[in-house]
Amino acid sequence: MTVAENKVTLGFEAEVKQLLQLMIHSLYSNKEIFLRELISNASDAADKLRFTALSNDALYEGDSALKIRLEFDKDRRTVTITDNGIGMTREEVQENIGTIARSGTRRFFESLTGDEAKDSQLIGQFGVGFYSSFIVADKVTLETRKAGMEAEAGVRWESSGEGDYSLENIEKSERGTRVTLHLREGEDEFLDGWRLRSIIRKFSDHISLPIEMLKEHYGEEGEEKVIEWETVNSASALWSKSKDEISEEAYNEFYKHVSHDFQEPLARIHSRVEGTNEYTLLLYVPAHAPFDLWDRDVKHGVKLYVRKVFIMDDAEKLMPRYLRFVRGVIDSDSLPLNVSREILQENKLLEKVRSGAVKKVLGLFEDLAKNEPEKYATLWKEFGQVLKEGPIEDFKNKERIAKLLRFASTYGGTDAQDVSLDDYIARMQEGQEKIYYITAESYAAAKNSPHLEIFRKKGIEVLLLSDRVDEWMVSYLTDYEGKHLQSVAKGDLDLGKLEGEEEKKEIEEVGKDFEDTVEKIKKSLGERVSDVRLSHRLTDSPACLVSEVYGMSRTMERIMKAAGQSAPSSKPIFEINPGHPLIARLKDEGDEQRFEDLTQILFDQSVLSEGGQLEDPAAFVQKLNQLLQRGLM
Repeated sequence: MTVAENKVTLGFEAEVKQLLQLMIHSLYSNKEIFLRELISNASDAADKLRFTALSNDALYEGDSALKIRLEFDKDRRTVTITDNGIGMTREEVQENIGTIARSGTRRFFESLTGDEAKDSQLIGQFGVGFYSSFIVADKVTLETRKAGMEAEAGVRWESSGEGDYSLENIEKSERGTRVTLHLREGEDEFLDGWRLRSIIRKFSDHISLPIEMLKEHYGEEGEEKVIEWETVNSASALWSKSKDEISEEAYNEFYKHVSHDFQEPLARIHSRVEGTNEYTLLLYVPAHAPFDLWDRDVKHGVKLYVRKVFIMDDAEKLMPRYLRFVRGVIDSDSLPLNVSREILQENKLLEKVRSGAVKKVLGLFEDLAKNEPEKYATLWKEFGQVLKEGPIEDFKNKERIAKLLRFASTYGGTDAQDVSLDDYIARMQEGQEKIYYITAESYAAAKNSPHLEIFRKKGIEVLLLSDRVDEWMVSYLTDYEGKHLQSVAKGDLDLGKLEGEEEKKEIEEVGKDFEDTVEKIKKSLGERVSDVRLSHRLTDSPACLVSEVYGMSRTMERIMKAAGQSAPSSKPIFEINPGHPLIARLKDEGDEQRFEDLTQILFDQSVLSEGGQLEDPAAFVQKLNQLLQRGLM
């Protein structure tokens, strides 16, 4: 196929157009990051080739000296970044450059606020990568060839960053990728060697392969000028250095390299583990949650190296899902190098590395919680809902994770999640044996639940759980420090020693007076309930709904149904408050129809008070109106 036959012009996705315009506008004040992003891409390409060539040395094509080269041409107004890494096929170019192959793209745009400062932070979390070229260039040309393929398999991609791009086959003798930026007018600062070198040393000094630029110098007297390639970065893996050798700035720039975040990290851990299984880890906690935190398909996070050779970035093999926000590298000296990824993933040593890394990260969190509470409050605000997945996924570390959890409670009076389980236990009343909690679909629903009335009266603290993950979490976290976690909306409430003998005796006596009323209500509600009984958890409300002690909670049922999942349909227990005037009126009601209507209304009110939906809202309104009319007549 000739070049004329294979060249095509294709349109950008709508999201790409929007991203380009937004990025150029929002990041123009920080435009030098384009070089960091392109060098980072080149470094990743070299890492991928180094790993792939472990099982196919021919991919080096006789040149195993991996490097990145940077050139500029003042006359042509171009800056060119070249690598001899893995390269791309035509299909890969179209997939990776012509489109944004991210399932979270739409969520990214939905997260934009219109506030330029906030949106520029989101763009950093999204990872602008190759597209950052258009911050300084009005045309970008990319030429690439996949390692191990014929010279005729080269590809050229070119675009002005407006609405479309061209794609064509070319001949390219060297493997790898060359990106040429045609600079806009006014971007002359990037046509200066000193300026480019300073950017590399600032942003990319930690890159573990050489970044080269041309240097001119003269030999001895009478000799001609010599032009040669000069390495301008330290070209050594940052994590392999001792802590004393690494500046705070270098640590932060490495974080930005591995995370594509523009902001500095919240915290980090740099540790060397020695013994039979030796490895180094340099891990970071971001200061802000990425927009795609809830995208379970996202793989980026922690990269695995074996003796400084990149192996994989399958985050789930290196960190559990509840720590998916952690960024950084783990470099092992003990893992086998020349094996497939599949075999490596089954390796027991890797599991030990993963386990050790998790313990280090949890130790970092514990240190922040104890010694830097403000930082831990930020960590919890950004990643607390993810950490709540920990007791579900990580049985081995369940107690450590539980100690790190934070909740809102009736003690604080606000929706701030700042109460630990240790705080709760320290405030437990004398004789209290359980940790009480309630789950709901919002903080307001939890705070105003009628199930809390007896607890408020007695001054017993209750944890208010309103995150969707809470329902799953408490089904796995059933005990802490020997204290059982008890839902106040499940089962027959037993306050144990917190209830006096006189109270219990009074409840028994009242129960005898209401036996007939309870039976009539049960008959009236029929299949809508599993049981009807007197309540001693209510003080102000006439009635409430309660789940079976081992059954699925009402909140969980609604969450699952809202998500389109099938949930076993369960019937609630209907509890009535014998001390409430409406229940007393119901007890004395002689009109069968009025008794029926009032019973149904009380039941429907209980459904509404916990955030549920009525099966027949119109019937509820009709019955309520009829009762109101009778009362007014």
